[in-house]
Amino acid sequence: VQLQASGGGTVQAGDSMTLSCEVSGGSSSIYGMGWFRQPPGKEREFVASINWAGTDIYYADSVKGRFTVARDDAKNMVHLRMSSLNAEDTAVYYCAAARYRYGSTMDTYNYWGQGTLVTVSS
Repeated sequence: VQLQASGGGTVQAGDSMTLSCEVSGGSSSIYGMGWFRQPPGKEREFVASINWAGTDIYYADSVKGRFTVARDDAKNMVHLRMSSLNAEDTAVYYCAAARYRYGSTMDTYNYWGQGTLVTVSS
């Protein structure tokens, strides 16, 4: 399974941005997907998760109400739509895929994308 994240860049505070993660090479084995982020100088942290059916979704408290995760069945992709961005959202964002269980901890995920940098300027 390979994950390719895209969509990062630099935006102004208050703007919106969508990140995408394309899954290839065996998506039928995927049980759930997650988004994590690593702010500069900090640990990687959970952002959101979604089961492969797209029916079970969880968000970190810090992004709840501002971020939306969704599956795109036709394209084998997962999107993270981010709005009302602020400087604290600046981080490298990673998508991850889980084969058996998924959640808010990194060790439940089996595959990781390369990361995409999001910079929010104030």
